[in-house]
Amino acid sequence: MLVAPSPTPEDLAEQIDSNPHYFQIQRRIRSLIERYLANEKLCDRLLDLPIQFQNPQPRPWKPIDWQAIDREQIIGVKPEVFLSILVGAMDTEAPIRGYTQTSRQYLEKLHPQMARFVGGTVNDNGELIEPGLWEKEERQHTPALLKIYYQLTGEKITPKLRTVRGYLPTNDAYEDLYRHGLHRVATEYGATCLYIWLMAHSTGVLQDVLEELVQDEINHMTKFWGFGVWAFPDTSLVRVGRTLMKTRHQNYKRNNLLRTLKRMMGTLKWNDWSLSNQASLIFTFIYAMRRLWIWHNSLTPEYLQELFGESCLCLVKE
Repeated sequence: MLVAPSPTPEDLAEQIDSNPHYFQIQRRIRSLIERYLANEKLCDRLLDLPIQFQNPQPRPWKPIDWQAIDREQIIGVKPEVFLSILVGAMDTEAPIRGYTQTSRQYLEKLHPQMARFVGGTVNDNGELIEPGLWEKEERQHTPALLKIYYQLTGEKITPKLRTVRGYLPTNDAYEDLYRHGLHRVATEYGATCLYIWLMAHSTGVLQDVLEELVQDEINHMTKFWGFGVWAFPDTSLVRVGRTLMKTRHQNYKRNNLLRTLKRMMGTLKWNDWSLSNQASLIFTFIYAMRRLWIWHNSLTPEYLQELFGESCLCLVKE
């Protein structure tokens, strides 16, 4: 009696191969970026922000068959490297409450609606009453990564709750928010690229879970990015670069961006990656930025004013 073969699960990156070489992985990455960072999808995520100000609703995840995740769904990278990246990602994702409350504090004086979207509602004593929509969506990530890790190893681990840099205001709330917002966008962009890279190195249900993480990160990155372009219309590439590279406090021996990059390289065990894996991640960052910059150039002042109204944050600057 003939038994019908099990259907092959859809590969979201197309071009499936059990042992892909560098250029096959590159094609998979390009396919994913073109799919998830398409201009119309980014515009749709930004259009959603004013709606979420009025009626915040978490983005639902599709059903996940967690038991179906296995090591055979990892492709083009050593399983131990893939696992080390998962550990690094969950350690970074875990202190979500610290991230959201710091962002809320930078935002609340200048744009209460965005502050509420990110960090929720607090009482007069600063105690959290209701988490923000961003936190409600992001706090799903660490449990998801823990489940993936358990399915791949049979081991349960506890994420390291690293210390988050807290609210450090100066006498210029406008500049404080600008600096913080740039680093928030950079963080979301980094997470987007990393999860896209992991998607390119996975198939099946494992890839399905990573897709949910990617969509959340793109959603939040797009909202922060578009809001930032509206709130700070005088931004230039020179100012962005100078702000990211600048050391803010004398007790920081290195500038913010380089310290962050060094920490992430250590967290993700970068030195254990193959040259091919390193090159494909760098390609992911470059190709994703290319797509995002095309979208960025479509964010005209007229379009953003129609979406959010006239930007008045600059009026608070002394």
